[in-house]
Amino acid sequence: MVNEKISVMIADDHVLMREGLKQLLELENDIRVTIQAGDGKEAIENALKYNPDVILLDINMPNMNGIDVLRRLKDLGVDSNVIMLTIHEDKEYLLETMKIGANGYVLKDSDADSLIKAIRDVNAGKTYIQPSIASMLVEGMGSKDDERNKELMKIRLLTKREYEVLTLIAEGLNNKDIADKLYISEKTVKNHVSSIFKKLEVNDRIQAAIFAFKNNIKKI
Repeated sequence: MVNEKISVMIADDHVLMREGLKQLLELENDIRVTIQAGDGKEAIENALKYNPDVILLDINMPNMNGIDVLRRLKDLGVDSNVIMLTIHEDKEYLLETMKIGANGYVLKDSDADSLIKAIRDVNAGKTYIQPSIASMLVEGMGSKDDERNKELMKIRLLTKREYEVLTLIAEGLNNKDIADKLYISEKTVKNHVSSIFKKLEVNDRIQAAIFAFKNNIKKI
């Protein structure tokens, strides 16, 4: 259905946090909070039972933390898009969830617009990294000259088209959106993305986006 609302599950061990998010999100005409979870095990059970479009997943939860929940959801083949809710101190955890394959990252103290945009973006097949989180993740990385030179060498391996595709990945666009924007086939985009991953030595779109943020890669 064209007008069907985005179903959301909120997984957080703080009741007030869950209720606050629920009230905030349901002010939007296209979002509906269908279920909540107070710990990791409950999050997995409810994800399997209700199959929400988007899961807001707190990293720090009892009875299985958000990282283990995300890993288990991936193992079980749950196709819900997952947005990690985090605080600044969770940098190492965030790096781990990047490897597992979360779809978005939002700080708990972010404004409502950021969270709502994240939900809409990941539901549309895009990725969402809150800019302040991207800055946090790359902070202190690549500061040495040899590290910087290595990164520059990787960038030089990219063709002009691959560089262009990378900038669009960093914007959160999926393959179909990139294909439409560049007037090429989705299959061609997929081939470019695979080549980009190989040249940059990354495993997924989130890592590629972080690489782009880190190296200040912009549209040409």
